[in-house]
Amino acid sequence: MNDDAATRHTIRVMTWNLWWRFGPDRAARQAGIRAVLTESRPDVLALQETWPGQADELADTLGMHAVFAGPSYPAAPADQEFELGIAVLTRWPILDSAARVLPARHRRWDPVALTVRTAHPAGPLPVVAACLEHAVPYTDDRVAQGAALAEMATDPSLDGPTPVLLLGDLNAAVDSPVLRPIRDVLVDAWTAGDGDPDAITLPSTHPYAPMEAGPQLIDRRIDHVFFRAGRENQQVAVDAVRLAGGEPVGGVHPSDHRAVAVDLRWHG
Repeated sequence: MNDDAATRHTIRVMTWNLWWRFGPDRAARQAGIRAVLTESRPDVLALQETWPGQADELADTLGMHAVFAGPSYPAAPADQEFELGIAVLTRWPILDSAARVLPARHRRWDPVALTVRTAHPAGPLPVVAACLEHAVPYTDDRVAQGAALAEMATDPSLDGPTPVLLLGDLNAAVDSPVLRPIRDVLVDAWTAGDGDPDAITLPSTHPYAPMEAGPQLIDRRIDHVFFRAGRENQQVAVDAVRLAGGEPVGGVHPSDHRAVAVDLRWHG
């Protein structure tokens, strides 16, 4: 297949859980988040544990377009006026978006996933973003949510000239049964890009690490970029993968999670 510049496209995709308003030194953390994202220069960015004002401010800083949806995980404290949810930021205008309710039998709210189509020059670029159930005792919901995301990402209405992206803090390691429905139909970009199999996105070394999350989540890679080809003859490759945001910026950790960044290339 011809791989000349006229048919080849590349994008940088990133997902990051921003720790909402839970951590200390919020102003310093926000400055660190801006610094990491400015250096990383993603074209498509999924955020978890964010709020509308933060997503909009980051979009303005990065020259991107933003859409927010909530609620998501975990629950925001009852005395807080700020929403807690997920967002997608893109370099290109957003064509449409929808909040999709996830199965959650054990919760008193309806957590959502966010589906977005953005106006990439090659054609509409579909993005599915989510933060899944974190409580291991509620693994029935976790498994059901993984299956729901797999169904969203394989909807034939998303087929087209660009790959379909699934991004987020999925609160499950890639070998977890929670992600089996997703692995069956999408590609784990980290593995496809020869990423370190021992990579960690929720480290126990963080000074505020949520150790109560347990060994299924702590010191595991639980933040993910998955993709599938948009057409049967489309060739999608991973040029590079890396973690970002894991070190303090100005002496302050921007988040308790590390971000996952992936460079994707496709043609056909």
